[in-house]
Amino acid sequence: MTDFDPANFANVGPKEFAQLVKSTPDSKLNEVMSGELRGKILGEVFGRMPQLFRADRAGSTNAVIHWNITGAPDGGTDTYEVVVADGACTVNETPQHDPRLSLTLGPVEFLKVVSGGANPVMMFMTGKLKAKGDLGLAANIANLFDIPKG
Repeated sequence: MTDFDPANFANVGPKEFAQLVKSTPDSKLNEVMSGELRGKILGEVFGRMPQLFRADRAGSTNAVIHWNITGAPDGGTDTYEVVVADGACTVNETPQHDPRLSLTLGPVEFLKVVSGGANPVMMFMTGKLKAKGDLGLAANIANLFDIPKG
């Protein structure tokens, strides 16, 4: 997959997705995430979260996490709700609960975090990721999922 095709982002497995994100320049990622494929890509990423969830690592964690991805084509933000409760993970495209943790980040940073190409703690420290609420949960969130490395 050497030729860049934005449609590939929404049609590949987690490992291939991670490799695609890693090998694509930030400017191209930004272009894709500010276009018509954004919703499909976000839907795919969040749709996979329940399968990538590691209940064995979550222990008794019960939390509502809001992911706010800025830079939508209309200038707005897409918010997805991830609910970790009773050893399971569910995703809502429309937030329904008050979050224990709210994460806000740009589309390129989001793709890098969910593909294992960026360290969320380092992004928080450099201001590329904003976290509000349970910062302990924020620091541990990557451990709750089997994030493929590209």
